Amino acid sequence: MVTASRLLKAVAGGLEAFWGIPLLGGLIIFGTGWAPLMFMLAVHIIGLVLAMSSRTSKAGHLLGIITSIIGIIPIVGMIMHMITALVLIIETVRGK
Repeated sequence: MVTASRLLKAVAGGLEAFWGIPLLGGLIIFGTGWAPLMFMLAVHIIGLVLAMSSRTSKAGHLLGIITSIIGIIPIVGMIMHMITALVLIIETVRGK
């Protein structure tokens, strides 16, 4: 059964993977004045609330919140987006 929490983890994981693409993700983030980071911060906060209400793993969304905050640092942000994407995708597949 697909819950809202699990679906949001999958979508957020895909978006994080996209933002982690070297050069492309950074160019889009810089070009839009870091708006995607603010959008992802909101997505992860909503995801955290859903994860708490469905009693599933919160780690991916907590990491996503941290990533959204420190994502303004070019190389560090890219690496953090990749790590966050991996954690969220693993959580989605495991169903935790």
